[in-house]
Amino acid sequence: MAPGTDKMYIIGSSLSMDKRAGMVSALGISAGCMVHTILAALGLSVILSNSQAAFQTMKYLGAGYLIFLGIKSWMRTQKQETVTRQVGQTKLSRVFFQGLLTNVLNPKAALFFLAFLPQFISTNNHYGALPFLALGFTFVTTATIWGILLSQISFHFGQKANQKLKKGSVMERISGIIFIGLGINLLKSNF
Repeated sequence: MAPGTDKMYIIGSSLSMDKRAGMVSALGISAGCMVHTILAALGLSVILSNSQAAFQTMKYLGAGYLIFLGIKSWMRTQKQETVTRQVGQTKLSRVFFQGLLTNVLNPKAALFFLAFLPQFISTNNHYGALPFLALGFTFVTTATIWGILLSQISFHFGQKANQKLKKGSVMERISGIIFIGLGINLLKSNF
């Protein structure tokens, strides 16, 4: 559970908004994991792993989206000089959808589910996609619990840091820099 794109989105939401937004972002990420589970169960993730064009498209979309989130977070700090926190300004449905997209557009997540799930499914499987879905649901449940816990811990430490720094916009800028860095890293990565 090392911090990658998904975990950084949860941390960023918790730091820059509130703990509800952090929890909702974890649920959005989990919904994205379910999408990958279903795609892996149906064999559609194989297309991504076998098609360089599909993989590169996913990679560029994901990197572009992360950079967009980073710029948006950074720009929000300029608007926030008169507003202490952004709590309530961002609809939770938007936070959920951004979490979903953050995960679905991450080619590493798709490849993880493609590589992870099949190794635990028997070659004599007579139940079709059911074992994939059951294992995926188990993973998603565990990841959801971890994501919600991470959001609460991040919010708590963010509150402490904001009290010491006396500015919530610092956390927005840190989140923005992290997302831009993750997007650039994704662009430069060779899988």
